[in-house]
Amino acid sequence: MDLPEDFARRMVEVHGAAGGAWVAQLPALLAACAARWELAVGPPFPGLSYNYVAPATRADGTPVVLKVGVPGRELLTEIAALQLYEGQGMVQLLAADRAQGALLLERLQPGTPLVQLADDEAATIIAAGVMRQLWRPVPPDHIFPTVAAWAAGLDKLRAHFGGTTGPFPAPLVAAAETLFAELLASQAAPVLLHGDLHHYNILTAARAPWLAIDPKGLVGEPAYEVGALLRNPLPQFLAAPAPARRMARRIDLLAEALGLDRARIRGWAFAQAVLSAWWSYEDHGHGWEPAIACATLLADV
Repeated sequence: MDLPEDFARRMVEVHGAAGGAWVAQLPALLAACAARWELAVGPPFPGLSYNYVAPATRADGTPVVLKVGVPGRELLTEIAALQLYEGQGMVQLLAADRAQGALLLERLQPGTPLVQLADDEAATIIAAGVMRQLWRPVPPDHIFPTVAAWAAGLDKLRAHFGGTTGPFPAPLVAAAETLFAELLASQAAPVLLHGDLHHYNILTAARAPWLAIDPKGLVGEPAYEVGALLRNPLPQFLAAPAPARRMARRIDLLAEALGLDRARIRGWAFAQAVLSAWWSYEDHGHGWEPAIACATLLADV
């Protein structure tokens, strides 16, 4: 396979030896999926991140998307979230093989990502509308992680650096730790969240103007959802003129459109930006700087 080198390297960075073995087995896995679901699979979409995603066509001519990844909890919660959404505000799951980490999905067409909309205010309002469609009650027997579980991941930062904050600014880390504790203690009623809803995960579609893709499946209060949108698209947002003013405007628009408290939106977004930076360091050892720059920006909004 002509697999992008950065994708193969990323799979090893994140999954270690298991990621390398998965990359080696990927051609056989794709062939098995093609045979099982009667697919003609095309080259992958550009910009692969943590899963192999490619357009495909079923035997009856239906355009679909094949997504495969290293089997694990994150793929299981994605499948569970897609099943609960049943296509409402979200791409439709057509079939899945949990053991193989394979998903067959509706292909959204034309599939233009929200990031290509030049009007930032319009994009923010569109994203808010998609969010409203996705939030729903959580089943009592769910398998989804909670916001509290994600926030606990920040504890590993100080442990990794022997009690210090390493390359991360100590005041930002301390502020994120405090905000996580305060916001978790005062959370509103939890709902099912997308968990990673941003400009690259909202696409144009034929059956609805805009639909979401790639849900993480997360349980928490609605205000937590906004963080991923506010720190994307990085680093383009930071390089644009007057990023602080644009960030403040985004927060105001989301608070009004979603009926949420502005301070909670900003607080969650700031704490998440620091957590996101740590996750980048934890997974790759690099690439954390834009998220910290975003946290710095949010600290001053």
